Amino acid sequence: MAQPAPFKIDDYKRRMDGALTALQHEFGGLRTGRASPTLLDPITVEAYGTVSPLNQVATVTVPEPRMISVQVWDKTVVSAVDKAIRAANLGLNPIVDGQTLRIPIPPLTGERRQELAKIAAKYAEQARVAVRNVRRDAMDHLKKLEKEHAISEDEHKRLGGDVQKTTDEHIRKIDDTLRHKEEEITQV
Repeated sequence: MAQPAPFKIDDYKRRMDGALTALQHEFGGLRTGRASPTLLDPITVEAYGTVSPLNQVATVTVPEPRMISVQVWDKTVVSAVDKAIRAANLGLNPIVDGQTLRIPIPPLTGERRQELAKIAAKYAEQARVAVRNVRRDAMDHLKKLEKEHAISEDEHKRLGGDVQKTTDEHIRKIDDTLRHKEEEITQV
């Protein structure tokens, strides 16, 4: 019978870090009251017969706190970019000025802020679940190693404690990231 793979906590840490990175990416797409180029990251544009991310057909900048500027590289794509931004359901209305689209960021209503805070909490919970799943995989791996006498019971407990400590650390980071995002969303 094949020997089980050795236990490397760094592999599980890396997977937990991935859940945190994914959460930060999700949060980047949530509109707060301020302009951010990451707000337009999920937008894709139909250009040249294919669908491309917005950042592959234009440069996105933030010239002022409540304005996003999109400089389209090819004037034949300007209307497609305008259409894509409007269709993204972000509540944004671009103003076309030649090859530049100026997008004013309207202030958020109290209701929309609460809605965004709930969405942020949902993303954070998904990240927590992902971290707990990695923890479960690590604990299963340890159990298997002990069962096959590759590690001792004491080693299993020690490594299990390390996995739990890493899990708690990542859950705390997720909670901190959520708290920061909620403050950002609810700031008036």
